[in-house]
Amino acid sequence: MNRPIMLVVDNDDARSRQLKGLLEFLESDPVILTSSGQWQPMLGQDAELEAVILGNCGSNGELREIIDVVDARSRRVPMLLVDADDVRTLLDQDVDSTSLFRINVPFRYQQLAGVLRRAHVYRESHEQIGGRPLELFRSLVGNSCAIREVRNLIHRVSASDATVLILGESGTGKEVVARNIHYYSPRREGPFVPLNCGAIPSELLESELFGHEKGAFTGAISARQGRFEMAEGGTVFLDEIGDMPLAMQIKLLRVLQERIFERVGSNKSVRTNVRIIAATHRDLEEAIEKGAFREDLYYRLNVFPIEMPPLRERTEDIPLLVDELLRRLEHEHRGSVRLTPAATASLCHYPWPGNVRELANLMERLVILHPYGLVDVHDLPEKFRNSPPVSLDNDTEEVRAVVAISDLDQDINRAFSIPRGGLDARLMS
Repeated sequence: MNRPIMLVVDNDDARSRQLKGLLEFLESDPVILTSSGQWQPMLGQDAELEAVILGNCGSNGELREIIDVVDARSRRVPMLLVDADDVRTLLDQDVDSTSLFRINVPFRYQQLAGVLRRAHVYRESHEQIGGRPLELFRSLVGNSCAIREVRNLIHRVSASDATVLILGESGTGKEVVARNIHYYSPRREGPFVPLNCGAIPSELLESELFGHEKGAFTGAISARQGRFEMAEGGTVFLDEIGDMPLAMQIKLLRVLQERIFERVGSNKSVRTNVRIIAATHRDLEEAIEKGAFREDLYYRLNVFPIEMPPLRERTEDIPLLVDELLRRLEHEHRGSVRLTPAATASLCHYPWPGNVRELANLMERLVILHPYGLVDVHDLPEKFRNSPPVSLDNDTEEVRAVVAISDLDQDINRAFSIPRGGLDARLMS
């Protein structure tokens, strides 16, 4: 099978040839060069596209036309824009920017390699499953073995109606997995109704789940649907199921077994047609031994377990996660920053007790403190700076790669005679 084509559309011949040399060095060949007004034959062919790189295309109108044609041809083709002004113009025109990536000029090996890596992950995550593009899989950013296995399990269980139990520490993305399972299931047109079992007082949890009749208890001034009725035909996501009181566990077990329930204050049974996905950060087997969780409910829930890995066990995904989180902030017009390789390596040493949620909070804080700036190690909050020094003998290959890429950047720039002007910390004015 022929390799997908990297198509470069740019009226600047010298720049496009220089970019082609770098791309081929990065093993992105075959690279096809064309110019504005001559790109239609290439996009009209049956050749598969790895990505489309857009430089000077004559006008914003033609740029928008190319993007629309590529988007209509295949929604999983990433588009890399060389001109920052074009990015800003397209965002102002409400173009969906999830498939747009920006390349800075002058070209730098480090930045170009990072953009290509992100574009490749985007393309992989939008491959077809069951005829549907994987829009939501981009929320499960990462290329580690653990996160690839999670994607594989989601793919396998989505088509069935099996009950799923998602295990993992707080902040690892358990609800993201639940939403993906629902999105790719036959129930995707139905509602997805989440409920945090640990956030609802025990005396109100039954009403939240099953609803109540008027006058069922003090304050029940009208009848109310519960989450199971709201989710009819769809999915109920029971987050932190390990915090559910024992009395409610018995009632939930009956729903799982018989698919019927009663509203509080009613003796009329209601039949339900929902899929149940549960999640917890607790060790349920240990809770069973302590008498805090029913063993029969555990085996009803644990039909198809999915375990989310903590961030400290997939440090190779941190650079990708940082890129994705900053892109989201930029897309929301909340600002952006860049991290030096040393700062990224420092983050790879941090244990991340709050997992991806903690990393997302840090990126938002850095955007506020250093808007459109370049963040080095000394700019990080103190607890992220006090990581052990990088040791090339003891660290993972992924961390070594982050540290070494700066030296590689200099070598490649010299090889291609690319002027060193320092990283453009402004991103977009």
